[in-house]
Amino acid sequence: MVLPRFSPLKLVAGAAAAALAAGALTVAPAVAAPADDGAPAVVAPADAATRADTLNADAAATDAAIQTTVRPSLVLDRDFPDPDVSKFGNTYYAYATNQGKNLPWATAPDPDGPWTFQSTDALPTLGAWAKTGRTWAPDVSQRADGKYLLYYTAWHNASGRQCIGAALADSPGGPFVPVGSDPLICPLEAGGAIDASSFVDTDGTRYILWKNDGNAIGATTWIHVQRVAADGLTFQGGATQVLRNDRADEAGIIEAPVVTKVGGKYVLFYSAGPYSTNSYGTNYAVADSITGPYTKAFRFLMTTDSLDGAVSGPGGADVLRDAGGDKLVFHGHRDAGGRGMYVADLGWANGNPVVRGSRVRYEAERGTLNNCTVRENAAGASDGKVAAYIDHADSWVDVGSIYVPTSGSYTLHVGYANGSAVTASHTVTVNGSSAGSISYPITGWDNWQQSSKDITLQAGWNTIRLGKGTAFTELDYIEVA
Repeated sequence: MVLPRFSPLKLVAGAAAAALAAGALTVAPAVAAPADDGAPAVVAPADAATRADTLNADAAATDAAIQTTVRPSLVLDRDFPDPDVSKFGNTYYAYATNQGKNLPWATAPDPDGPWTFQSTDALPTLGAWAKTGRTWAPDVSQRADGKYLLYYTAWHNASGRQCIGAALADSPGGPFVPVGSDPLICPLEAGGAIDASSFVDTDGTRYILWKNDGNAIGATTWIHVQRVAADGLTFQGGATQVLRNDRADEAGIIEAPVVTKVGGKYVLFYSAGPYSTNSYGTNYAVADSITGPYTKAFRFLMTTDSLDGAVSGPGGADVLRDAGGDKLVFHGHRDAGGRGMYVADLGWANGNPVVRGSRVRYEAERGTLNNCTVRENAAGASDGKVAAYIDHADSWVDVGSIYVPTSGSYTLHVGYANGSAVTASHTVTVNGSSAGSISYPITGWDNWQQSSKDITLQAGWNTIRLGKGTAFTELDYIEVA
């Protein structure tokens, strides 16, 4: 049952309180959990509701003024979709989907720039099988023999579908020369093929990942993994289907596969949704083998919302594993049109990616609770449960296992409901040190809103404690970005 809240004016005793005191408490590690966006609007009395509206507006204005979350950087402010980035020698090279050139490219001394857009076309001539106009999502890697190998998607002359070709060059800036007169991968019965990427495992085995373009013909879309010889061109065995478009939030589309290995775990990044909209986002899946089975992360790694609108439609991501710190490079829509190239710090929480500036959610009720409890069946709450009865001097909720890729300023967003007659608060402790307090304007119980506060976190693992402050508030979740 849903237990009554303590009133800030009068403590309620009796059977319900006794049952609460005797109840067992089960605590699980903090992990991401599904959100219920259909929260009912539970309204406080009219005078309290009016006050809550005013306080919420004031709080939002204050948060906007002081928020210091470090967002992804727009490092190439021009149309440069589907960026592929690698370091060759002491220089970083980026390649993109065609826009006036078959293979646009740019260079920089550092992933964060400055980036210089190059005037030449690194792929001046397409393979004989292809025609210009739809040359997409390139991937450049260096082979063991020193040659630079390009995978590119292009418009198949004979069928009008998209297929994947290959080209070679002696320099990462080209000119790349197409290999053979036919495409490398072209399953026309499955809609064609797009978005090739290369991966070399720790034992030197080379693979190519790609997507059959099922969206083009109303067929199922799969991400495929194909082992190849050291030349990157000779197939060894058949392709394995490892991931498909099977979730509602993918809107029928998955694409842009890129895989990396973290410890013994394979992490496959992919984009989902219509690329031309703000619903486009980036997610990932993990496996113990390059050929799967892969398990998709429940929440997307990056969306327009998770980045608080700082980047619209974040997708086409590439992973840059670098001695100076790992980065995620991706595109997002520009107000001026086209898709610019963004860079964000990337870290690994037990092998799972964390992108600085993209919110990560932790359920409060899965933290460590002291002299408070979990309330289940909380209407409208994320995962339907909340941390409640944080009503005593020694009441607190520890949310640990919070991982951030780099030290610095972050924003703590707390999902809460305050049914008190006044603004409530909690004390905030970060890694054992006081970080002040966070205030919660009146909302009414089970009317879940957010309050925010800037905090400083250390690179790696952190613990945030929310303790009893003034009045009474229930905690749904915290998000860190």
